[in-house]
Amino acid sequence: MFSWLGRQAGGRERAGGADAVQTVTGGLRSLYLRKVLPLEEAYRFHEFHSPALEDADFENKPMILLVGQYSTGKTTFIRYLLEQDFPGMRIGPEPTTDSFIAVMYGETEGSTPGNALVVDPKKPFRKLSRFGNAFLNRFMCSQLPNQVLKSISIIDSPGILSGEKQRISRGYDFCQVLQWFAERVDRIILLFDAHKLDISDEFSEAIKAFRGQDDKIRVVLNKADQVDTQQLMRVYGALMWSLGKVINTPEVLRVYIGSFWAQPLQNTDNRRLFEAEAQDLFRDIQSLPQKAAVRKLNDLIKRARLAKVHAYIISHLKKEMPSVFGKENKKRELISRLPEIYTQLQREYQISSGDFPEVKAMQEQLENYDFTKFHSLKPKLIEAVDNMLSNKISSLMSLISQEETSMPTQLVQGGAFDGTAEGPFNQGYGEGAKEGADEEEWVVAKDKPVYDELFYTLSPINGKISGVNAKKEMVTSKLPNSVLGKIWKLADCDCDGMLDEEEFALAKHLIKIKLDGYELPNSLPLHLVPPSHRRSLPKAD
Repeated sequence: MFSWLGRQAGGRERAGGADAVQTVTGGLRSLYLRKVLPLEEAYRFHEFHSPALEDADFENKPMILLVGQYSTGKTTFIRYLLEQDFPGMRIGPEPTTDSFIAVMYGETEGSTPGNALVVDPKKPFRKLSRFGNAFLNRFMCSQLPNQVLKSISIIDSPGILSGEKQRISRGYDFCQVLQWFAERVDRIILLFDAHKLDISDEFSEAIKAFRGQDDKIRVVLNKADQVDTQQLMRVYGALMWSLGKVINTPEVLRVYIGSFWAQPLQNTDNRRLFEAEAQDLFRDIQSLPQKAAVRKLNDLIKRARLAKVHAYIISHLKKEMPSVFGKENKKRELISRLPEIYTQLQREYQISSGDFPEVKAMQEQLENYDFTKFHSLKPKLIEAVDNMLSNKISSLMSLISQEETSMPTQLVQGGAFDGTAEGPFNQGYGEGAKEGADEEEWVVAKDKPVYDELFYTLSPINGKISGVNAKKEMVTSKLPNSVLGKIWKLADCDCDGMLDEEEFALAKHLIKIKLDGYELPNSLPLHLVPPSHRRSLPKAD
C-alpha cells in the first residue's frame, strides 16, 4: 500500500469515529495537492473552469442546494426541515429571498455577511470572492444551534423570475454562481409549485448550469395538496414533459411529490402518497453524511479527468500556433475548429466525448488568451494523474469501504427527521402487516367469519385443508406463485403442510395485505400468529 495511505490507515486504527473521517479527508487532500493541482496550475485550469480546492472543501459537511422559481417554497422547505426560523429568513408569496443564504451550524445564532464570509478559511466559500461585491452583497451565512445542521448545511438561493429584468439587474453571473455551488454540494434539489410548472428562460439556463452533476439532482413537486388526484396526475405529467426539454439525460429524474410545510393538508386524498414520498426524500437526505466521502472522491475523479482533457486542449492549441507571423489569424481559425480538435484529441488519446468541456463556452473563453503563452504538453503531469486514477483511487475506495463498515451509521437527526421516527406516526405504523400490533384481539378475527365460510367449502378433513385445496382458493388472488409460496410459508405455523381454519384465515389476511399494496414481512409478527398456535411458540429470553 502507498506510504501516505499506510500512514493514514495507521492513524485510523489508533483513532475512533470522527478521526476516521479525517483519514479519508487527508487522503483526498493529499491526492489533489500532489497529483491534480500541479496539472491544473500548469494549464490555467482555474481560469477556465473552477478555482483550486482548499482544505475547507474537503472537510466541510455535506451541503444541499435549493433552486427554484419564486414562491415554490424553498425557504419554507428549510424551515420545515429545521422546525425553527433562521436569521435572514423571509417567506411570502412575492419574491422575498433575494440572496444566497448558507444555513449552517453555529453554537450561537447569528449571521455573517458575504464579504466577511469569503475571508474565513474555515468556511468553503473563499473562492466566491471572484464574483465581486455585487454577489457578496447578496450572500450571507446564517448560523444557529440546530441538530439537523450538525450533519448537513443548506444553501438557499434567490427565487428565479421570468423575463429579462432579473437577469440584467443582478449585477453578477447567476448561473456561474450556481455552477460553482453545484460542483461542491452533495445534493441539488429543484423545487416546483404544482400551480406554476413553466420553466422560465433563466431557470432553464440555471438547470443547464448543472451539466455534469445530474447524479446530484432531485426534483420536489411542492404544494401538491392544493390539487386533487386527477389534477395531480396531469401536473406530474406536465412537469416531466417540461424537464425532459431542459435536462438531456436518458434516465427519468426522481420526483418527490408532497406538501413540505407544517400546515394542514388542503386535500387529504393523497395523504398516504405524500407520507411515503416525504419518507423517501428524508432517507435520501439522511444518507448524505454516510456517502459524503464517496461523493468527494467521485468529484475529485471528475475534476481530474476534466483537468487532463483541458491540458490536452491547451497544449494542442500551443503546438498549432506559428512562431512568428499570422498568430491572430491562426488563433481565430483554431477557435472556429475547436469541435474538430475535440474529435482529433478523442481519437489520439482515447478520451470519451463526455469528458470534454462545452464547445461554445470554451470558444468564448479562449478569445481572451494569447495561445503562444500556453504551455506545451508535459507527459509527467499527465502520467501522475493517470497513476492516481488507475491505482491510488482504488486503494482509497477500499479504505472508505472499511471505514463505512467500522463506523456507526451517520444519519441526519433532529427537526423534521425526528418527527416520524417514533410513535404511531412513523411510516407504515398500523398499516399492512403492522396493523393490529397494538390491539389485544387478533386482527384477523374481524374478517374470520367470511374466511371460515370459504374454508368449509374446501372440504376440510379433521379440521384441516390440504395444500392442493388451499391452492385452488389462493390462486384466485392472481398473485404470482413466488408471493403465494411466501404467504403459505408464513401461514403454515405448525409446518405440517396443511392449514386449519385460523391458518387459512391468516393466509387470506396476508393475501389482502399484498393486494392492498403493502409488503409482506420476512417472518410472521407475534400479533399475527393465530391464537391457538401462540402457546407452541418458543418463549423469548
